[in-house]
Amino acid sequence: MSPPIHLTRLLPGLLVCTLLAACRATAPGPAAAAVDDTSPIIFAPSADTTVREVTVDGQVTGAFAEGLGGWFLETAAPARDMPPAVFVEAVDGMPAPVAGAHMRVNGLLHWVGPLPTLRPARLEQLPTPASTLAPLRLSDSPYRWSEHIGRLVRIEVPLTVTGQHELGRRGTLIASVDGRLYAPSEMGWAGNEALFLKSDNDRRRILLDDGRDDAPEDGVPWYLPDTAHALRTGSVLTGVEGIVDFRHGAWRLQLTAPVEVQLAPRPAPPVVEGDVRIAAFNLENLFNGDGRGGGFPTPRGAETPAAYARQLEGLVATITALDVDVAALMELENDGYGPDSSIAHLVDALNAAGPARDWRFVGTGEGPGTDAIRVGLIYRATRVRPQGAPATLDGGPFDSLSRVPLAQAFVPVQDDRPDGADFTVVAVHFKSKGCGTADGADRDRGDGQACWNAARTESAHRLLTWLETAPTGSNERVAVVGDFNAYAREDPLRLFYNTGWRDPFASGADEPPHSFVFDGQAGRLDHALLSPALAERVAGAAKWHINADEPDDMREREASGPWRSSDHDPLVVGLKLRGR
Repeated sequence: MSPPIHLTRLLPGLLVCTLLAACRATAPGPAAAAVDDTSPIIFAPSADTTVREVTVDGQVTGAFAEGLGGWFLETAAPARDMPPAVFVEAVDGMPAPVAGAHMRVNGLLHWVGPLPTLRPARLEQLPTPASTLAPLRLSDSPYRWSEHIGRLVRIEVPLTVTGQHELGRRGTLIASVDGRLYAPSEMGWAGNEALFLKSDNDRRRILLDDGRDDAPEDGVPWYLPDTAHALRTGSVLTGVEGIVDFRHGAWRLQLTAPVEVQLAPRPAPPVVEGDVRIAAFNLENLFNGDGRGGGFPTPRGAETPAAYARQLEGLVATITALDVDVAALMELENDGYGPDSSIAHLVDALNAAGPARDWRFVGTGEGPGTDAIRVGLIYRATRVRPQGAPATLDGGPFDSLSRVPLAQAFVPVQDDRPDGADFTVVAVHFKSKGCGTADGADRDRGDGQACWNAARTESAHRLLTWLETAPTGSNERVAVVGDFNAYAREDPLRLFYNTGWRDPFASGADEPPHSFVFDGQAGRLDHALLSPALAERVAGAAKWHINADEPDDMREREASGPWRSSDHDPLVVGLKLRGR
């Protein structure tokens, strides 16, 4: 087994990975070209290109002729020059055996990637039972899958569902040993630390597959119980039994028996202390057509009026339950501020739903920016009051990459009179990680930050420089909140940390917080960064995991409530500002 990973808190909010055998530098460093010798080895099997004729007797452990175009055959006593298990290709005119059958196969043995594969010339079902084959029991982890390829195994330790974006499309779950997986640059600084953590994630990760490449009926594969419609990432699986396979570029278990599921519970709305609360929430493209019932499908959001109604209902349920005073919103349709605009419809829906009827939005006349989506700010007029005019920052990366930031100063009010210290909220949405047309410094450097890191870092630099000029009249108590499209240990965030800004989520949680799940790895793309003066007034902070851990299609199946109203989880920060 490899040396265990330890997470050591050296400074407030700074988690670094260390090894018992050899510790890495705790300071952020440049990306290395390759992970050094202390990193765990990923065992990649070498492909045997020899093609030869063989005859094999064994038991059919998995019959997947319809789904995978073949079946697995395992023998209890393989010849010295033979693997213990092979995948037998289905051939037209030859009957496909059932699981458990004792078969003799003659044909050509070759390798498809690391998988020993037999192209049969003759098949014979033997009358005598095959030697009893119990699943190979695997307890220690992580596993060297290449040593067990084609074999029937049983995982003796619990597995955690760490991703399910392919569940409804291909019947595949991403599972992991020793708890869920986190984005490497959420836990370690981009560069060597993140690359080390990526290597460990690769070792702990395994796909659970249903023996088919198409979509399962009703969106739930046969190996899950009916309750799997409510399966959340973070749920625990036991009794996992299947055949070690490698296809589509990844190790997986083709399951041969149903699994037992301990469903992760849905969380209650967070109760955050403080007398002023700020939320940030990516709405996942809130587009309302022409605002009068037409204009569907929209360019980026809902395809039908019914889909828009479901989305709006979920967002209203979310914002209402959070009970906040100011909410910074991302991925709003950039369609002005008239009565038919997306932001006006959202505010109208909030006021109609109640119990609060005092929601308002911050208007800038147009924009901000010319992108199809924009950021926005809404607030409770009986709790806070805008102070001065809003401010926006354009130019540089905010012209066509990151969305234009929107800043507004507020003051708490009581009975329509000021009641506390003023503060500024800045809504941001930096350029996403998808590579697309990324070129030059924006290409993926292989350090864990993906593409467009240079653009995001420049966005952070320009924003910090702008905030020094106090664009809303004060730069003392400022919260920069929103979707940075960067995890907590990446360059854009480092700029803020290095100049004294604080992350209220950096310490105190039993599990690392997250707001997004991508490719089975959880992390924070959404942040609240506070100026030192505002950080001193923090009373609490929470993320509400109502979206990222839910199945992708939950909104279509459960239209009421906040569940999967977006693909990002909202965050809330509570502040002590009144009466001061």
